[in-house]
Amino acid sequence: MKELQGKVCLVTGGARGIGRAIVSEMADRGADVAFNYQNSREKAEELEREVQSKGVRCKAYMADVTCEADVNRMVQEVHDTFGPISILVNNAGITRDRTFLKMTKQMWDEVMRVNLDGLFYATHAVLPFMTNFGWGRVISISSFVGETGNFGQCNYAATKGGVNAFTMALAREVARKGITVNAVAPGFTDTDMAKTIPTNTLDQIKSMTPVGRLGAPEEVAHAVGFLASPRSGFITGHVLSVNGGILM
Repeated sequence: MKELQGKVCLVTGGARGIGRAIVSEMADRGADVAFNYQNSREKAEELEREVQSKGVRCKAYMADVTCEADVNRMVQEVHDTFGPISILVNNAGITRDRTFLKMTKQMWDEVMRVNLDGLFYATHAVLPFMTNFGWGRVISISSFVGETGNFGQCNYAATKGGVNAFTMALAREVARKGITVNAVAPGFTDTDMAKTIPTNTLDQIKSMTPVGRLGAPEEVAHAVGFLASPRSGFITGHVLSVNGGILM
């Protein structure tokens, strides 16, 4: 029996990149998986079929994580279709990079709404199911930037630092309820976003990373899968670095 068989997992921002790898990882471990998308309908439907072929239930939901009503509707629909959600992966996130003096309030707000408000809405909607069930896993995707900062990413760094602090605070609140709360902080990872980076900049990033390469989305997903498993029950309030050694 696979270790997550019988569990229901919700992944936000699951259609592409790291989120897509996490959806597949949860399915490989036996969980039924729901995930949301906003613009990537074709990719979402393709992933839905791919995961269903693994012999687990999977459904993609169109929902905007910055809209509380959308998130509440999605969570209720997942509950009605699959049952209580016991694993939540807060993966949805965006960047709007610009040096701070050139950064607009709109760029600041957009990143805050997706990276922090989205985390709040999803966790707030799902947590009651976990407390009633007496078991749960909340795992949020952070970034090494939340611990080091990064040029041109004041908005993004602020949100990821916030994710880390949120993780530790919530972990203290729900630890006695059978729920663990952790984060995974990737380094530079080979996603669609990385493909837009100029080659010379990409070479610099690789040279800065001790292992000399970008991470694979699957490597981040494996870490999430471990934190979602029953074997990680004594780990909570932790930010797990998956960054190739860029932060030591």
